[in-house]
Amino acid sequence: MSPTTWGWLVLLFPLLGTVTIGLGFRRYSRAAGVIGTAAIFLAFVCAVGALVALLGRSAAHREVVSSLWNYDVSAGVDAKLQILVDPISVFMMLVVTGVSALIHLYSTAYMRSDEGYSRYFAYLNFFVLSMLVLVLGGNFVVLIIGWAFVGAASYLLISFWYRRGTATRAGLKAFVINVLGDVGLVLGTFFIFRHTHTVSFLGTFAAAPHVFHSDSPDLVAGCLLFLVGAFAKSAQVPLHTWLPDAMEGPTPVSSLIHAATMVTAGVYLIVRLHPLFQLAPTAAEVGAIVGCLTLLIAGSIALVVTDIKRVIAYSTMSQIGYMIMGASAGAYTGALFHLMTHAFFKALLFMGAGSIIGAMAGEQSLDRMSGFRKAMPFTFVCFIVGGLALSGIAPFAGWFSKDDILAYMNNRGGIYEVLGILGYAGAFLTGAYTFRLIFRAFFGEPSPEARELEHGHLAHAEVHRNPANGEEEDTEVGFPGPEHAIAEREPAMKVAMGLLAVLAVVGGFIEVPGVDHILSSFLAPALAGAPLAAASHQPSTGAAWVGLIIGTIVGLAGISTVYVVYIRQPGTAARLQARFATLHNFLVHKWYFDELIDVVIVRPALTLGRFAEAVLERIVISGGVTGGVSGFVRSGSAAVRRAQTGLLRYYAAAVVLGLSAVVLYFLISAA
Repeated sequence: MSPTTWGWLVLLFPLLGTVTIGLGFRRYSRAAGVIGTAAIFLAFVCAVGALVALLGRSAAHREVVSSLWNYDVSAGVDAKLQILVDPISVFMMLVVTGVSALIHLYSTAYMRSDEGYSRYFAYLNFFVLSMLVLVLGGNFVVLIIGWAFVGAASYLLISFWYRRGTATRAGLKAFVINVLGDVGLVLGTFFIFRHTHTVSFLGTFAAAPHVFHSDSPDLVAGCLLFLVGAFAKSAQVPLHTWLPDAMEGPTPVSSLIHAATMVTAGVYLIVRLHPLFQLAPTAAEVGAIVGCLTLLIAGSIALVVTDIKRVIAYSTMSQIGYMIMGASAGAYTGALFHLMTHAFFKALLFMGAGSIIGAMAGEQSLDRMSGFRKAMPFTFVCFIVGGLALSGIAPFAGWFSKDDILAYMNNRGGIYEVLGILGYAGAFLTGAYTFRLIFRAFFGEPSPEARELEHGHLAHAEVHRNPANGEEEDTEVGFPGPEHAIAEREPAMKVAMGLLAVLAVVGGFIEVPGVDHILSSFLAPALAGAPLAAASHQPSTGAAWVGLIIGTIVGLAGISTVYVVYIRQPGTAARLQARFATLHNFLVHKWYFDELIDVVIVRPALTLGRFAEAVLERIVISGGVTGGVSGFVRSGSAAVRRAQTGLLRYYAAAVVLGLSAVVLYFLISAA
């Protein structure tokens, strides 16, 4: 079969899963998990088929387009339901379907006692379908559709436990911020379309060098608007505040959003539109700077957060910052490489966090956790593997991918070299916040829950409470189920985590400097026209290995620092917190971004809305425009009704007065 046939099948299976579970959710019960997981696994098989079919073609013919029908082909618009199967989209298909299939498998055990089990898998399949539409779209119209669908699916999953006020507010927050990104994407498309007169990706890229010069105003404006979309979807400063709140969704949802889908969409967008960003270096610099700022800001906040899922969430923001920085700078292969390895170890860390939360009977605070190392050996080993990969320690996957980006930045020079050096500072923070979490959760004196688990008993809370605010919850009406699952007791969870742990160890070996270049060779046909991806811009093998060594040293320095603070000298953290109370408070309040947005945007918008409702709506519209016209009509009709008395003498008088008025008018006119 052709690559595009496989591409359509990749979309078909999640669609069938969504529809099948959604229409029959009351009938399928627990079979929904099997159907949903099978649908995504079959999509992964088809993605492998697309890979094989694409590799069977020559490098010059690895960009294949297919259209089902024309959506709007008139007046210069060529919008079609079209997919583009090329190395970039195939790479994204493999990562999205592969990791999502494991998350579905994990969910079959983790969500087993939840009342919304079938609904959950319908939403989960829809989420994966939306992401696949986004990455397979062959033009801006299909991209925008997939982009919007991902935002809608994220709302459904973040607010999945709809009886939680914190969850519904988090879902709305994510939806609103992502809609802002949608607007940026649509407006950016308009700026490009008005010059290229096509919405097709390949057509746009072919026309761009002929209709735009370097840093053309409309091109820069369009690319900056694309960055707004990327920043909103990928949670980059200042459009990042929705991501930590998204932890209100079930833990596998957090894993899906943060690992293989949604937050990686911004990285994909920049890489996909790289021919435009290379013609707009000013916009590209903005993207690189914002990515660098995000990785540092998120890393600093992760040092003080006590919710285990939010620590990993800020870690995601930080790592996406590396990817955005790399993609904007021209390290396209490095950005996608880190996207892949990050999907492995970040999904693994969230799954491990879910296992710990299950052992804690739903509690998520690190202040309550300790000593789970012996009680949960499998989860502990998986967490260590994921933590080392995230921290960029040799020879784990994150070591190769993250330092690939930093080596490119340093080799390019100029402002990018400065950003690369700051990236190493972020690597220190990564090692510190990652192992701060591990040392607090797995080392030290075992918590009561860990003690209970050591004796073979899984803790269960008598009253289920919302970990965000302590409110009591009814597990039968839209809240998490009363039962909890841990990897040590659930084969499905163990298989999913075990496979991801293996990938987090070996995944980096597909791109070893001076040894192999499997990924860069595969992506080369899609990046053939990109000067920044040329060999002349890549660091030498020696420089790349120097960067890898520096990265490991910096990561180990971060780990060693928190080892001293939490293991060698317990109590140091409390002393540091007391000594630097102002800084700690600043980081606890997340750099006051939420408060700033509330003052600058939310409150003025509410004030303007209240003014519009009280003055414009009630007085001007209702009272003046609508009320004035209706009042005039009512008054006129009332006067006419009063004139209709039915008395002949009044009608005769009216006729005489009317004739007199007409005669008087003509006399005056003649004079």
